[in-house]
Amino acid sequence: MDLEKIINNLEKKHPGEIEYLQAVREVLESIEEMYNQNPQFETANLIERLVEPDRVLMFKVPWVDDSGKTHVNLGYRVQFNNAIGPYKGGLRFHPSVNLSILKFLGFEQIFKNSLTSLPMGGGKGGSDFDPKGKSTNEIMRFCQAFMLELWKIIGPDQDIPAGDIGVGGREIGFLYGMFKKLSGEHNGVLTGKGRNWGGSLIRPEATGFGNVYFCQEMLKTRGQSFEGKIVATSGFGNVTWGSIIKATQLGAKVVTISGPDGYIYDPDGISGEKIDYLLELRASNQDICKPYSYEFPNAQFHQGKRPWEVKCDIALPCATQNELDGNDAGMLVENGVIAVSEGANMPSTPEAIEIFLENKVLYGPGKAANAGGVATSGLEQSQNAMKLSWTAEEVEKRLHEIMVNIHTSCVKYGIQPDGFVNYVRGANVAGFMKVAGSMLDQGVI
Repeated sequence: MDLEKIINNLEKKHPGEIEYLQAVREVLESIEEMYNQNPQFETANLIERLVEPDRVLMFKVPWVDDSGKTHVNLGYRVQFNNAIGPYKGGLRFHPSVNLSILKFLGFEQIFKNSLTSLPMGGGKGGSDFDPKGKSTNEIMRFCQAFMLELWKIIGPDQDIPAGDIGVGGREIGFLYGMFKKLSGEHNGVLTGKGRNWGGSLIRPEATGFGNVYFCQEMLKTRGQSFEGKIVATSGFGNVTWGSIIKATQLGAKVVTISGPDGYIYDPDGISGEKIDYLLELRASNQDICKPYSYEFPNAQFHQGKRPWEVKCDIALPCATQNELDGNDAGMLVENGVIAVSEGANMPSTPEAIEIFLENKVLYGPGKAANAGGVATSGLEQSQNAMKLSWTAEEVEKRLHEIMVNIHTSCVKYGIQPDGFVNYVRGANVAGFMKVAGSMLDQGVI
């Protein structure tokens, strides 16, 4: 594999797609050695086939607001690779959405889904539509307009979208309702559905639960646990919420959350009624940090800053891509962090990752650490296919087993001669080998 040649060619074909190119480089650097040990991969030109999506659907989404004014947003679906199963990946509604971000997310999804051991390929989609500040009826009309295009290329054995940033249970409900009307079918084409019509228990919390379970396995390799640890998190979406719940259950104290305007440091810990209060704020589309600091006087609001300056034992970045840079990583290391586990997709920059690895920090990359969300979506698909509904305990047991198995796969391919586990390499190689083998088995298609 000529890594630089591949990256240079991609940069020429896809100029300006920074996030996508960053994700491709990170994976290819990790798998280069293994790839070169298997000449059949080069003969099949596997990398060039893997780094380009199978197809990209891009479409306009016209919708009407409550005042009767028409707006137009862009919609996307990136179907990246289906070697091991139907395309699977979330829909993101956020002003930052563009093709580069969705291609990066779809590319990451290939390996994340592979790690779960469930039969799911990689895909991603969404729109630059911003649900914040919109009425429920406006969001419903947008979702219905979005589905008018999307429904043509999705299905339970073809492509199964889920939620992501800006797409929760409400949006999935509106999307599914329109799909059902257009297709005339009631099937498992979307995951994250309502509990009354095919959804799985603990799906909203699953990514956060899985992130903590993966981190727990990393800690065990050093005889450590969450008990008594101080944890810093970012964001306060479902991933952060689930991470806080599970980390607290395991005996940790979570002391930070964050929003676009800064972060909260609460030395008393964020749990119980505080979580309920945050969920109420989020449900009403309000900012969370300032109101939280008013409600709980011991909490401190740090405007315009990120939580990684807080002294902690464990960091769980759960907000968005590239939210933790080299300076942040340096502060975390200086303050004695022992583990960083990514609840978000690619939240750490390459410089930050290098610092963590150089300092032998237990570092769980997103494609492994946050795979619990898509794993539970896969479990929802299984329940839909069997027309069954499992209890929360059954779902969580399966989720826990999947995260333990992902950790085992990462250790297998990531352990170094000195005993340190490079989870970046482990996750990328483990995910790649399954996809690569499947592509070879199925020929050039």
